Amino acid sequence: MVQKAKILLVDDRPENLLALEAILSALDQTLVRASSGEEALKALLTDDFAVILLDVQMPGMDGFETAAHIKRRERTRDIPIIFLTAINHGPHHTFRGYAAGAVDYISKPFDPWVLRAKVSVFVELYMKNCQLKEQAALLRLQLEGNGGSGGTGKDVVGDSKEAAGILAELSARLAAVEEQAEALSKQLDDESADAAAVATAAHLERKLTGLRRALDALEPGASGGPTAVS
Repeated sequence: MVQKAKILLVDDRPENLLALEAILSALDQTLVRASSGEEALKALLTDDFAVILLDVQMPGMDGFETAAHIKRRERTRDIPIIFLTAINHGPHHTFRGYAAGAVDYISKPFDPWVLRAKVSVFVELYMKNCQLKEQAALLRLQLEGNGGSGGTGKDVVGDSKEAAGILAELSARLAAVEEQAEALSKQLDDESADAAAVATAAHLERKLTGLRRALDALEPGASGGPTAVS
């Protein structure tokens, strides 16, 4: 059974949270509410989230300050943040959002279809990341078990070939994603490219780099365990 991804919705207005839930319910993921920056930070202490939708204008700790706290924590610094705001003070205000670590900055009222599509991209990336980490961990256990098992040489050789086959398949899948990411980055080299798309592509490249390091650590003869992928 595939575990659902968690999406954190942060807004001080209950009606806005209700609207976000209505828009994102079609994704069939777990939606977690937070009515303040402090409540959001508390939720992030125990749960892992695929993406955070964060309102900018909130009493007390606003969205920018909340994002700063999120990015300072090692556990949460790589979680994508989409800022939502009811006001638009111009390019400098948008730039502040990206400077705070957001991957996107959307002004209200927003197109529900666009928001749902943007969130779905990060949910899919998160799920693929989790699946690859699980497969890599299982493969590492299998390789370690082969090294110290009391089975016959034939069994060990067979298991090693199976493990090598799985490793090759994972590497090929990751290579295909890397190729797509590289093509996307080339398309975004144009100065007129959307800032949100550029930020998203950069985030994807960082994730893929971490996954490649983790996979390389599983290669025969690699020293140490797999690199952690956040």
